[in-house]
Amino acid sequence: MSITRIGVGPRMSQAVVHGETVYLAGQVAQKAVGGTVAEQTKDILQNIDALLAEAGSDKSKLLMVNIWLTDMSTFAEMNSIWDGWVLDGQTPGRATVEAKLATPAHKVEIAVIAAR
Repeated sequence: MSITRIGVGPRMSQAVVHGETVYLAGQVAQKAVGGTVAEQTKDILQNIDALLAEAGSDKSKLLMVNIWLTDMSTFAEMNSIWDGWVLDGQTPGRATVEAKLATPAHKVEIAVIAAR
């Protein structure tokens, strides 16, 4: 089975496609760095949409999502954006945990696995 890498960098690829499965690296805000959790979540989900499209998939095919928040008290704020983005009846498996992220400006990180 072939492996296709998208957005290859020195440490990681932004997406890896193996067979009919798409693995996205943890995504952090690009435009909303330092913004609110809601702003960062919206930015990240736009990035996820774009990467999934490039890999030949979309959010209707999400299998598993891992979300890291720097402060669990922002869980509802993140979900206020998530709930409007995820498709009814096609919600993935999901885990959300509190963690220290790579930089203090990033408050949310999201990684997904999807079918193609």
